[in-house]
Amino acid sequence: MRLNLLMLALCAAPAFAADPLAAFYDEQLKGVEHDVTSLAGAMPANKYDFAPTNGAFTGVRTFAQQVKHIATVIYMVSGSALNQKPPVDIGAGENGPDSVRTKEQVLEYLKGAFAFAHKSIATITAQNQLENVKSPFGGTMPRVLTASMPTSHSFDHYGQMVVYARMNGVVPPASMPTPPK
Repeated sequence: MRLNLLMLALCAAPAFAADPLAAFYDEQLKGVEHDVTSLAGAMPANKYDFAPTNGAFTGVRTFAQQVKHIATVIYMVSGSALNQKPPVDIGAGENGPDSVRTKEQVLEYLKGAFAFAHKSIATITAQNQLENVKSPFGGTMPRVLTASMPTSHSFDHYGQMVVYARMNGVVPPASMPTPPK
């Protein structure tokens, strides 16, 4: 009897699972979400306004602006995939709302963006992945790009955030050794 129930459950599971393409992109998003949010959480609140100023760093975004930029672009492309406005004010441009200032506000804004992206990615299927959607940057783009862009773009800025953190003595949580079992 138990074996029959197990077999029934295993056979029925794929019918209720997410589209394999959506599941693939969602796993990618979970990885960057973990790394970015843990680093944003590890950076002290008094260092959120930090930005290097020497040499090629002149005029770059602050740590908080990097995080808000990641979140804003995620909100923008996810909204495109869903053909709806983001559920929060994202401000003008790609740098997020000016009203989001404190570490707690920035983290909440970031976590909301990732939640919206998960909702968006859940709509991707093998059948609709190449449909064009309106791009928040002008023109159109294939729907699948709205699933891959949050990860690739976020990791680009995550790299910059890592530099900022290390310049302030913060080891990124993703770089810490795994504790022995």
